[in-house]
Amino acid sequence: MYTTIVVGTDGSETAGEAVRQAMALATALGSRLEIVSAYEPVPRSRLKEEAQQAPRDVQWTITPREDVEATLDEVAEPARAAGLTVGTHARQGDPADAILDVAEETDADLIVIGNKGMTGARRFLLGSVPNKISHHAPCSVLIIRTT
Repeated sequence: MYTTIVVGTDGSETAGEAVRQAMALATALGSRLEIVSAYEPVPRSRLKEEAQQAPRDVQWTITPREDVEATLDEVAEPARAAGLTVGTHARQGDPADAILDVAEETDADLIVIGNKGMTGARRFLLGSVPNKISHHAPCSVLIIRTT
């Protein structure tokens, strides 16, 4: 029924609930789990400054994706330990677009996301992640009530 499940995370507690439920579904159904996290571009000056403050042998690891890759590794570890086949995707840009792109690329059958999104003026201007995904998804969407 669902052979590939895509779930988005930003490392927050509410996103963690969506990941836990996606893992439970993937385990029950024998599905592949694709975990997505998006990041904003980081100015080169900030990256250079951070690299200069780090020891020489680890300076090469300081990239715009560094934090998001750490989040993805942390989230993927329990899924892999549970025996799931897991893919991770760090994408620059809008979180909803990142999730939608990975869903299309992996021919996903289901996207799992938490219901808590942006609030205030930012939500009005950009739209919430769950709202955008529910309107543009190439597959079924499961919105997990996290609040």
